[in-house]
Amino acid sequence: MKKLKGKVVYPGHVKGEALVTDEPIGFYGGVDAKTGVVTQKGHPLEGVSVKDKILVFPLGVGSTVGSYILFRLKKNGVGPKGIIVREAEPIIAVGAIISEVPMVYNIDINKINTGDTVEILNDGQVIVY
Repeated sequence: MKKLKGKVVYPGHVKGEALVTDEPIGFYGGVDAKTGVVTQKGHPLEGVSVKDKILVFPLGVGSTVGSYILFRLKKNGVGPKGIIVREAEPIIAVGAIISEVPMVYNIDINKINTGDTVEILNDGQVIVY
């Protein structure tokens, strides 16, 4: 078990399976809001669903519409349970807040692997099992 400490963008207590990439994610045009599947061509997660995962990535990129895509993912029931990022840039931060998805940043994402069970606590702690 590893304990990591980050900073909270949106509080919440969730536990689930980690889906990790070391590549930034552009939600607008990169994730299908109806299915939750990553559609960004050439992305390491292309073809993979973010549904009910703890999504772990360095930062978001692209259009500010990406915030709305995160909201649509949540509304359509295909969004991530939680988000862990190294850098909390405005697109992902706003998306997490309006979608009420627990989000923590300033985390060393290299200490989390796809398939790990990850728990996000209200105070910004991340526990990796």
